[in-house]
Amino acid sequence: MINQNQFLLDSGFWGFLYKILTPVEWLQTWIMKIVHDFFVMLGMSPVGVSWILAIIILVLVVQACIFPLFYKQMKSMRKMQALAPKMQRIQNKYKGKTDQASKEAMSRETMKLYQDNNVNPAGSCLPMLIQGPVFMSMFYTLSAIPYIANGKRDPLGAFDVATAKQFTQTDVFGIVSVTDNFTRAATAGKVVIGVFVFLMCFCLWLMQYINMKRNMAAASMNKQTETMQKAMLWLFPVMYIFSGASFPFAVLVYWLTNNVCNLCRTLWQVYCFPTPGSPAAEDKEKRDHRNENARREKAGLPSLEEEALAKAKEEAARKVSQGFQRQQPVRKRRKNNEDGACPMFHVKHRTRPDTNQSCSGEQGLDLRIRPDMKE
Repeated sequence: MINQNQFLLDSGFWGFLYKILTPVEWLQTWIMKIVHDFFVMLGMSPVGVSWILAIIILVLVVQACIFPLFYKQMKSMRKMQALAPKMQRIQNKYKGKTDQASKEAMSRETMKLYQDNNVNPAGSCLPMLIQGPVFMSMFYTLSAIPYIANGKRDPLGAFDVATAKQFTQTDVFGIVSVTDNFTRAATAGKVVIGVFVFLMCFCLWLMQYINMKRNMAAASMNKQTETMQKAMLWLFPVMYIFSGASFPFAVLVYWLTNNVCNLCRTLWQVYCFPTPGSPAAEDKEKRDHRNENARREKAGLPSLEEEALAKAKEEAARKVSQGFQRQQPVRKRRKNNEDGACPMFHVKHRTRPDTNQSCSGEQGLDLRIRPDMKE
C-alpha cells in the first residue's frame, strides 16, 4: 500500500472507490487545516501537537454529526424490540405457507405493522453506513499526505505541498512521527505504537464485553448466540493488532480517539436505552423507580408504593360495598312473531305490579306452545 514512488491506493479498485469519496476527503482536510490554524493562532507551534489535536477534533466533529443518527437508531431499535411479540405472531400465522400469496400477505402485514408504529427497520444501519466511509476517507487522507509532501501525488483539499510537509514533520514527544507505522518506527516509536494498538483493542473488547454481559436479554441467549458472541469478543481485537501495526501513527490517533468515543457512547446506550429483559434494563427499572419516588417526595406526593396500596384499599372497599356480586348482563328484549320471534311459542309480556313496567326477562315472559303447532 505504501511505496516510495507510487501511492497504491490511487490505483485499481481502491483508486476508483476513493475517487468516489473525494468530497469527504476534501472536507476532512479543510476541517483539520482550520482547527490547526486556530491552535496556531492561540500560540501553539505550527509543527507538532497542533496537528495531533486537529486529528482529535476531527473525530469529535464526526461523532457530533453522527450522534443524532445514533440516537434515532436507539429509539428505532427499542421500537423494533417492543414489536417483537407482534412480529412473532405474524410469522406464526404464515408458518409453513410457501405460496406466493401467503408471502405477499405476510410482507404487507409486516410493513403495515412498521408503518403504524413509525418504525424503520433500516434506520439502525444508517450510522454504521456513514461512519464506515468516513473512516476509510480519513485513512486515505492521512496515508496520502506523505506522497503530497514528496510531490508524488497531487494536492488534496487544503493540503498542498507546503502544508503536507508541515504535517509530516510532526512527531509525538520526538519519539514517533505521524507518518511512521510499526515497521518503520524506531524502538521507542514501536513502543508508543504498540501502546496505542493495545488501547484500541482494549476499547473494542470492553465495548463488546459490556454489550454481551449487560445489554443482552437472557431469553435471546442460546448456545449458538453465546458461542458467536464469545468468538467476536476476541476475534475483532486480534484483527486490530495486525491491521493497526501497518497503519500510520496519525491513523492510529484517529482510530483510538474514535474507539474511545464509541466506548463512551456504548456506556450511555446501556445506561439510557438498555435492551428489554437485560440486566441493564432491570437496573434502569429500579433506578427509574427510585427517581420517581424521589420526585414525588420532593413534590409532596405519595410514593409509588403508597399509591398502589391506596388503590388496593379502594378496590377492596368497593368489593365489600357491592357484596362481591357480579353485575348481571341485561338481556335484549325478544321481538314477537311478526318481527321474527319463534313461531312455536306465545310470548306474552307481563307487567310487574310494583312498577307498571313490562318485563322482558325470564320472569316476565309467559312461554306456551301455540295450539296450532301441537302435533
